[in-house]
Amino acid sequence: MDEDTFEDVEAAYHEIKMGGGWYLTISLETSEKYEKEYVEIAKERGGQKRGRFNLNPKYARQLGEALIEFADSNEL
Repeated sequence: MDEDTFEDVEAAYHEIKMGGGWYLTISLETSEKYEKEYVEIAKERGGQKRGRFNLNPKYARQLGEALIEFADSNEL
């Protein structure tokens, strides 16, 4: 199995509850046009996606590590 492919559907989706009914969702999606996988980071409220960011899966770990480093350096 390729390292960038998810077999478990539940592992390919995560949500973080924020205030005011907002959720930050992270999911593995597949492009219909190009048939490529990407990580979608979206801000949702009431089941509607209000803002989205698509990330190449090979950069997901780097983003996570950068967020942890940012939080540590700013005492968050």
